[in-house]
Amino acid sequence: MSKLKQFQVQSARPLPIIVLADTSASMSVGGKIDALNTALKEMISTFSNESRLRAELQVSVITFGGIASLHLPLIAAHQIESFKPLPAMGGTPMGAAFQLAVNMIEDQEVIPSRAYKPVVVLISDGHPTDDIDSSFNLLMNGERSSKATRFAMGIGADAELSLLGDFANDLEAPVFKAENARDIHRFFKAVTMSVTTRSRSTTPNQSTPLELPPVSETENDDEFEELDF
Repeated sequence: MSKLKQFQVQSARPLPIIVLADTSASMSVGGKIDALNTALKEMISTFSNESRLRAELQVSVITFGGIASLHLPLIAAHQIESFKPLPAMGGTPMGAAFQLAVNMIEDQEVIPSRAYKPVVVLISDGHPTDDIDSSFNLLMNGERSSKATRFAMGIGADAELSLLGDFANDLEAPVFKAENARDIHRFFKAVTMSVTTRSRSTTPNQSTPLELPPVSETENDDEFEELDF
């Protein structure tokens, strides 16, 4: 390994991206889970090709459908060889998913102190079916968790936008409302752009606003044409 590559590897600091994905049974309706899987794969693929000069993009996916589980443990994006599609089943244990996220962020063995502030992305099409008060409070106010950048997307008419609004902390882009599969695609393009802009900047610890691409940029994506929720 050349001295330059050694320097790049040693100097790159982790920039964690934690996705909290609703995979309850309602996500199986209208192509929502398929659109989410496609968008996640594209995001991970883009992250895997990013320069690791200053920041190493790391991805984790926590699902909540029936039970909350760590679908993808936190790992460098360029090390992800394949992404197992998310299934959709059961209720919406969002509170348990929040707790898994808190456990991850607060654990310095998982996210070291030298890491950049994490990005936490919440996607849901419904209401929590478990108690969220304690874990939500920890996520909002935890010593390390409170410093995360938080984005949120509500899918369809039944999403609890009030809760998602309390979760999101990007004042320029509160909760994004997805009415069809193309909207899910647009949201993840915006998240990808925000994160990659951070990773390329001279100040990766500074949050980058979420800017949704215009519909015209995705209007030719035929796979999203008929999937309205």
